[in-house]
Amino acid sequence: MNVAAAITELADMTVRELRQRYAKVFGETTNSRHKDFLRRRIIWRMQVRVEGGLSGKAHARARELADEAELRMSAPGRRSISAEKPGMQRDKRLPMPGAIITREYKGQTIEVRILHDGFEYCGEVYRTLSAVTKAVTGKHWNGYHFFGLGKRGNSNGRKEQ
Repeated sequence: MNVAAAITELADMTVRELRQRYAKVFGETTNSRHKDFLRRRIIWRMQVRVEGGLSGKAHARARELADEAELRMSAPGRRSISAEKPGMQRDKRLPMPGAIITREYKGQTIEVRILHDGFEYCGEVYRTLSAVTKAVTGKHWNGYHFFGLGKRGNSNGRKEQ
């Protein structure tokens, strides 16, 4: 079997032809319709047949690694960004948790308390400052911009307690 000639032949095949070749080479059908994936898998299998696959020692080591690995039994959950988590840095535009930022808007003073994992406004907790701004104005705004916290290190709009 000439692998180089097979590579050239595969380059001109349609998806349908590649799927047929895949079924012939692997002995099973595939759901993939991605040409590059199919070509690479077919070429890999052909090379394994011609040149040999992994050694017995390599297979044994792969099994050992798989046995030692911690397997996830469910999809990862959504993470909320919190300054309390190790390695996470707080956004320097925000004051420390517990502080209150204010803004005058349409004759009202808007006060938002900074929490460890969100923002509190009128007894409601919001995940982002932009969500607070949407609740206040009814429109999408950049929360940092709305409260005058646009530039890192800028202290406009902050009132700490």
